[in-house]
Amino acid sequence: MSSHIVVFDSGIGGTTVLEHIQASLPHASFSYFMDNAYLPYGKLSSQQIIARLTSLLHFIETEKLHVDILVIACNTASTSALAAIRALTTIPIVGVVPAIKPAAALTKSKRIGLLATPATTCNTYTQQLIESYGKGVIVDLYSSVELVAIAEQLYLTGEYSEARFEQEMQRLAVHKETDVIVLGCTHFPILAKHINSYYDGAIQLLDSGAAIANRVSALLNHGGEKGLQREACSILVKQKKPLHYYATASVLTTKLNIVRVKLID
Repeated sequence: MSSHIVVFDSGIGGTTVLEHIQASLPHASFSYFMDNAYLPYGKLSSQQIIARLTSLLHFIETEKLHVDILVIACNTASTSALAAIRALTTIPIVGVVPAIKPAAALTKSKRIGLLATPATTCNTYTQQLIESYGKGVIVDLYSSVELVAIAEQLYLTGEYSEARFEQEMQRLAVHKETDVIVLGCTHFPILAKHINSYYDGAIQLLDSGAAIANRVSALLNHGGEKGLQREACSILVKQKKPLHYYATASVLTTKLNIVRVKLID
């Protein structure tokens, strides 16, 4: 029986992490869960986020989803609530945290930016990451919930307002010496090509998708099957298992078959 991996986010942003994991583990079964009734998580308190994730664990248990790994594909939720949620379940949980360490190693100007939600930029865990891995580097913090909304709209409807995007990027006013930006929200890779174009390719963008996929693979102990996975890749693409989508609020899209559910507070 294949492993069942649940990927969770407040909205559609976690699909950027999901794609990396699917590519790494094509044998696995996947469910994607979005708590879009409370989107964006960047505006919630840590207590509220812990309550929502506790409700998610209750849903998994009552629905008997038989989850092998739960991926919290949300920087805000991971930096705010990961330790508290791990204490409530025996399901292995993988979180997403801003890629400060690799960004600090890559920068030549010694100035990097963290682009995330307000809750992530203000979080104590994020500050600890900067203190631990940002020595000798200036780390500027930039927060945006507007980019989350723009990414959601682009992914779900295909609609994109360049004027709205540029207005937000101008408001952020990233320092001119910055040469690496950490995309500290899983929604932001959806806008990566637009961000890259805005800076004419002069700033390197980093996210945690590949690292999370590697971590999930290691936990599932699939290392010995990598050769088999590569050999069967073309067949598996055609035989990919159904991906189940859940959401806590209605989603205006025809792209996905989404089951509406309610999390009990």
